[in-house]
Amino acid sequence: MMDDTPTAHALTPGPDPLADPAIAARHLADAVVAAGAVAVAMFRTGVKSWSKHNDSPVTEADLAVDVMLRERLSLIGPEYGWLSEETVDEPTRLSRRRVWIVDPIDGTRAYMAGRPDWCVEAALVEDGRPIAGALFAPVTEELFVAVQGGGATRNGRPIRVSEMPEMAGAIVDGPAPWLNHIDSRGTLRRVDRIRSLALRLARVATGELDAALASPNGNDWDLAAADLLVHEAGGRLTTLDGRPLTYNAPVPRHGALVSAGSLLYPTLMVAAR
Repeated sequence: MMDDTPTAHALTPGPDPLADPAIAARHLADAVVAAGAVAVAMFRTGVKSWSKHNDSPVTEADLAVDVMLRERLSLIGPEYGWLSEETVDEPTRLSRRRVWIVDPIDGTRAYMAGRPDWCVEAALVEDGRPIAGALFAPVTEELFVAVQGGGATRNGRPIRVSEMPEMAGAIVDGPAPWLNHIDSRGTLRRVDRIRSLALRLARVATGELDAALASPNGNDWDLAAADLLVHEAGGRLTTLDGRPLTYNAPVPRHGALVSAGSLLYPTLMVAAR
């Protein structure tokens, strides 16, 4: 008689195809580039927009990109949790070691206005920290990719943070009142504010900005991919008490944040408080 009892092999799940963060990063990169193309195409034909309950804008493109990214990423990581700005939060994510964290369009106001400073971003978070991330700015055709322990790139080329050691002459982007507080001597070099927080932090990772500041209430989806970019490019992104960010908490929101190259970071932290 044949034994119908399942074998131990049959009961054992197969290896995670995304066990290597570099593989996850490649999938994320492909996904955000495809999503960016969808957003651009929809903008060209005209998209409807409205205000959400918190008065922030949302467009048809935000929702379409959100659906596309979830379908695509869920195919390769179906057991992972999901957290996105445009999806109703699912508490089941809190029980998962790995979570996809996505912002379909970061900088929706810039997108609606036809500005270049918006992007699509996605990250894979494990045990509260990003291990792979990708950010695509379609208008400027910049693809940023980061892998935990594997560095950060823009369009395939390695990026590094600024080596600026002091505040005088530093290029800093952030909320004007906060910059005024820091810049009592008027020595900072200011730039037009980058509307996408993720893209602002990506500019720190490339060294185009020496530092960036973020007001309270930034969400996981605004930050996870860019956080990994900054750290893998040799920089820092922390709270005002110097703590790194933890993701996939019950309330996925953060306080005021400071980001800079490692040489400038200590001085900026003193000035920012």
